[in-house]
Amino acid sequence: MDIEQKQAELIDHFVKKASAQVGSAIGAVIVEATSHASLFAFSEILAVPTVAELEGTENSVYLEVLRVFAHGTWSDYKSNSGSLPQLLPDQVLKLKQLTVLTLAETNKVLPYDQLMLELDVTNVRELEDFIINECIYAGIVRGKLDQLRRCFEVQFAAGRDLRPGQLGSMIQTLSNWLGTSDNLLISIQEKIKWADTMSELDKKQRKEVEDKVEEVKKSVAVKADLDFRGIEEIYSEPGGVMDYEEDRIRPKRRRHPLV
Repeated sequence: MDIEQKQAELIDHFVKKASAQVGSAIGAVIVEATSHASLFAFSEILAVPTVAELEGTENSVYLEVLRVFAHGTWSDYKSNSGSLPQLLPDQVLKLKQLTVLTLAETNKVLPYDQLMLELDVTNVRELEDFIINECIYAGIVRGKLDQLRRCFEVQFAAGRDLRPGQLGSMIQTLSNWLGTSDNLLISIQEKIKWADTMSELDKKQRKEVEDKVEEVKKSVAVKADLDFRGIEEIYSEPGGVMDYEEDRIRPKRRRHPLV
């Protein structure tokens, strides 16, 4: 089963489970969902009416935890840890994985120093083990660890839930991309049209040259034929070249001087 299908099934499972609970019982569902090793999307659970109803109640801390997992990072949790429940080890691991995904959204080269700071990792060996075992093997990122440059080169990263206000920015980015693509397409079409025009001109010029060559060939052939016929006439006429040759080799009569 691929990651997308697994995600969809887990989301559906927890949405149904949260919909069937109220009050403090939803807190247990949220803890279970945010601890699950294969679940990395939480916006659908946030949208469940019974979950949204936790706002302003004594159980609202679970709603805040769910928001951190949907849109936040490990640093965000630490900044508000005084007002939030203590996380289980599996939740800490999950939030650190999500932090890597957030960092990979905007940068495809993640320095080790930045990663160690954001993940509370104290040495390179621990960081590389985390990236390999908890991120790459989990299928949420792909990339290359560059020990010489001390960075992680991201080739792929799974997407996270859209943050509030991020949809408008994404639509604008896509609109800009679409406009650029349209302009590029117009440019390509113009170049294709120009190339077709030049090709037609080239064919026309080539045809003109070929026609001129044929005309010259015909002219040369006609001239050669006329010259040949002229020579034939010279040799075939009485008193022509043959008679001249005979006359040339015939002995000349001497004239006697007059007395």
